[in-house]
Amino acid sequence: MRLRLAEPNDAAGIAVIWNQIIRDTLATFTTAEKKTDALAVAIQAEPQRWHVAENDGLILGFACYFQFRGGPGYAQSMEYTIHLAQGARGLGMGRALLTAVEDAARKEGVHSLYGGVSGANPEGQAFHLRTGFEKLATLPEVGRKNAQWLDLHLYHKFL
Repeated sequence: MRLRLAEPNDAAGIAVIWNQIIRDTLATFTTAEKKTDALAVAIQAEPQRWHVAENDGLILGFACYFQFRGGPGYAQSMEYTIHLAQGARGLGMGRALLTAVEDAARKEGVHSLYGGVSGANPEGQAFHLRTGFEKLATLPEVGRKNAQWLDLHLYHKFL
């Protein structure tokens, strides 16, 4: 496995992973699949914020971060996303990608990192606690997908 900054040509591999999670799980509340061209544009615009784990050119996971909320007052507060291909879970890639995101965010002067985790994703909740995040809140039934109401757990870490 190799960790590196993502490049626009990684967008297709990222989309495969993200869209499988969108279609088949409740880990994310959206039902709108990610478009390869839009991901490539996002990577091109802020390449330091996108990281991939790959093996022999195959994208096994990715992580990215973006401003937590709009407006200049939130410029040093970021939310991040990590997703791994099904066969790549439990191998330390999530932790490695999180470390890459944290290091890049620190270089940008980011003060706080947030993760929003679906109540239907106990593995994601445990991951955040194992990696030093503090659980701040549960937003009850804030999302809806597949005719189910879903809680969102908000996690935080100072960088």
